[in-house]
Amino acid sequence: MLITRECDYAVRVIRALNQENRLSVGEICEKENITAPFAYKILKKLQKAKIVRGFRGVHGGYTLRIPVSELNLLIVYQAIDPDVFIIDCMAPEYRCTRNEGNEICKVHAELERIQKSLIQGLTEKSLKQVFEQ
Repeated sequence: MLITRECDYAVRVIRALNQENRLSVGEICEKENITAPFAYKILKKLQKAKIVRGFRGVHGGYTLRIPVSELNLLIVYQAIDPDVFIIDCMAPEYRCTRNEGNEICKVHAELERIQKSLIQGLTEKSLKQVFEQ
């Protein structure tokens, strides 16, 4: 997984909802310059992950279910794309022919180190801290 535009926009959706009682999709799109079809797709994934709550009807819209102080970038990114790997061979189920026997691929070992650093960096700060910087 690379950090996709969808992941970036998911953080924008959360930023729009931060400190708001309820926003419509149109209001979110206007605040964060996101197209409605893309916003709906992201909101559906954020709802499934129980990060946002959706309301139907005339006074419908979306609110945050989890405060930004309890969210970090990794949580949001995994709601959009559960496989947060810098390369496919980081996935536990991936079987690399270079990692058989007593020898481990030297590149794989280095990428594992980088992967751990990435995960640590994505969990270091809450979104509240990120938004307040």
